[in-house]
Amino acid sequence: MFNAANQARRAQGLMRLKWDPSLARAARQHADVMARQNALSHQFPNDPALSARVSHAGLYFISIAENIAQGPDADNISDQWVSSPEHRQNLLDPEMNVIGIGIAERDGELFAVEDFAKIKPQ
Repeated sequence: MFNAANQARRAQGLMRLKWDPSLARAARQHADVMARQNALSHQFPNDPALSARVSHAGLYFISIAENIAQGPDADNISDQWVSSPEHRQNLLDPEMNVIGIGIAERDGELFAVEDFAKIKPQ
């Protein structure tokens, strides 16, 4: 999924996203919640919002975006994100410079979260 995201960006002449472990941790935790709930949502009742989840994971960001999906495998989910205008917009946002992806499985289905952020260069 990481490679697919960067291939989609490269095809549009955009900068490669760097992997961020804090963002991946936040994405994985949210994927776990979605799998437990057996549902897709950017925020469940009594759950923190995306910005709070990412801040709690230790990432300081300027802007942030999130894609979520459910499917039988990683290729299917990556295709969903590229095919959906809203998800594609997040994926191809030229301002974003880091990515974290989390996946959880339930009954043979994958629940995936792809979080993007713009962070200050170090």
